[in-house]
Amino acid sequence: MFESLKHIDTAFRHIRLFSLLAVLGVCLLSGFLGYRSFRMAADAQERVYILAHGKVLEAMAGERKQNIAVEAKDHVKMFHHHFFTLSPDENQIKQSVAKALYLADGSAKKAYDILDEQSYYQQLVAANMDQTIEMDSIRLDIESYPYRFTYYGKQRIVRTTSVMVRSLVTRGALREVQRSENNPHGFLIEGWETLSNTNLSNHKR
Repeated sequence: MFESLKHIDTAFRHIRLFSLLAVLGVCLLSGFLGYRSFRMAADAQERVYILAHGKVLEAMAGERKQNIAVEAKDHVKMFHHHFFTLSPDENQIKQSVAKALYLADGSAKKAYDILDEQSYYQQLVAANMDQTIEMDSIRLDIESYPYRFTYYGKQRIVRTTSVMVRSLVTRGALREVQRSENNPHGFLIEGWETLSNTNLSNHKR
């Protein structure tokens, strides 16, 4: 009888040990799976998908500090593109300039008002002139805030009988603001001014 009880006690100990090991294993497995799920969710949130030329591409999101130079230069580039790429169409001019003014402060609006008062845009339409801008380079200082920049580019003005190329040098500073649909980079150009806008060439078509 005592031998039988001893066997039962031993079996009970084995079952209890096995149960503890099983519970411990389940806890470890649950913890590992929970950690892996958390990491996968975090990795998924860091993925950014962009649409380029009708194709969906995956990019990895990074901290803003890592992308300041790239985003700031693209902001400056897009501002100049919208402000200076103009067709002989009043609606196109208004839409393009409006996009540019979302990216800058009142200094850009002041420059637009001066050109408008000088009937520059009316002359573009009346003479069927087409104006484009080509960026050469952007010098950017991100060591101090606001970030100062100098833009170097060329204007190409196509008239009915001639093509004029002008150099363009501007400068300003970039202040960080909230991103929006009209301002995807989250920068605002301040104190924008033209340093140089001189003729490089003028030839007949």
